[in-house]
Amino acid sequence: MSAPKLEKEARDPKVEGRLVEDGRLLDVSTLPTFGFGQRSPMWWGTMGLMLIEGTVFALCIMAYFYLRSHASAWPMSRFPPELIWGNVNTAIMLASMVPNHYAKKAAERLDLHAVRLWMVVCMLVSIAFLGVRVLEFGALNTRWDSNAYGSVVWMLMALHTTHLVTDAFDSGVLTVMTFTKLMEGKRYVDVSENAAYWYFVVLSWLPIYAVIYWGARF
Repeated sequence: MSAPKLEKEARDPKVEGRLVEDGRLLDVSTLPTFGFGQRSPMWWGTMGLMLIEGTVFALCIMAYFYLRSHASAWPMSRFPPELIWGNVNTAIMLASMVPNHYAKKAAERLDLHAVRLWMVVCMLVSIAFLGVRVLEFGALNTRWDSNAYGSVVWMLMALHTTHLVTDAFDSGVLTVMTFTKLMEGKRYVDVSENAAYWYFVVLSWLPIYAVIYWGARF
């Protein structure tokens, strides 16, 4: 299906079917096969996923402060996490919102060449922050099984890292698909929603970063 036809389908939500002569059937052949935003089932699924996962993050943060309120010393390992790699990764993740933004906009205007470009950039950034995340784990100054402090810090990091890995994998699959014949209309929606989910992954990291790196300092 050509890009002009895809664009016509995606941008004309008011297209109406016409009644067949007998008045009992509705011809929906002229309706769009996909849509962006609230017209897409994928959008609603993504919003629900964000709500569920945001709740899990909030519960883990509450567990952190609950344990802290019952500890005589915090952090129990005596030394808080080193700031260097946490700061570097936070900067990388904030910067990653730029190529994701452009990938989302390119998908919504059905610009295949721009989608390919920005998805490749997104994948390169994904490799960068996953590499730095490995260094982050090594700079926490505690083991997951050392004490309650170590367990909750590693749990927060592991939960967020799981989101990084799964989204990087999803982005990788979509990037490959943009270079194949499988890149049809609904895949542009997938790229758009993948970028929206990445906003959530980055923004959810900010309170987790504050808790892990500064909650042990104040």
